[in-house]
Amino acid sequence: MSIHSSSKTAIVTGAGTGIGKAAALALLADGWQVVLAGRRLELLQKTVEESKAGARALPVPTDVSDPAAVAILFETAVQAFGRVDLLFNNAGTGAPAVPLEDLTVEQWRGVVDVNLSGMFYCLQAAFRVMKQQTPRGGRIINNGSIAAHAPRPHSIAYAATKHAVTGLTKTASLDGRAHDIAVGQIDIGNAATEMTGPMAAGILQANGQTMEEPRMDVAIVGQSVVYMANLPLQANVLFHTVMATKMPFVGRG
Repeated sequence: MSIHSSSKTAIVTGAGTGIGKAAALALLADGWQVVLAGRRLELLQKTVEESKAGARALPVPTDVSDPAAVAILFETAVQAFGRVDLLFNNAGTGAPAVPLEDLTVEQWRGVVDVNLSGMFYCLQAAFRVMKQQTPRGGRIINNGSIAAHAPRPHSIAYAATKHAVTGLTKTASLDGRAHDIAVGQIDIGNAATEMTGPMAAGILQANGQTMEEPRMDVAIVGQSVVYMANLPLQANVLFHTVMATKMPFVGRG
């Protein structure tokens, strides 16, 4: 299948749920061609159906922790649409909220494999494609988190990998300069997704109390991704924080 057109092409990882789904829907609504990657094909297909974008939306089942699967994802995108203009490097996972000494090695590795290694594999594959295509270059947006700046209790694997994403972003931004590849990061706080559902009932705070936290519509995150994606390559949002206005992030307590 080849659907070459004047539209720009994006790859969105973790596109079956949450932030990835919101970003994919926002990009499709904006006229982009989007390759939707995720582990569960049925969820990707639901996103495609919801978008009503037809052939501009292509679901590709992908486990980003598998470098071979990532290679196939990018090959499929180029075969279908001719090039890759944007990678929203979004796929991520967390571990159970337990004291760090109780976290199993398997749980730790599971988070690192997706949030750090998986993000690197996608970043690397995007560089390879974007350096070679004509016109060359493109944009990569890594999904960090406000956990890249301040952790929650009992979140060492998630927080450590999101801090590491900041290192990926800065280094790739530097290395991308010579190839017209712009790399930035979006740090999101309390988007209303299935993952943040417990916040509405109450979540553990740094002072040991349990408190309900405000959340924001996840579609707002999709709008932020579209804004960053549509900038000309001469400009880059290196770090963009979008968060629920009244969430307890800035301050003490």
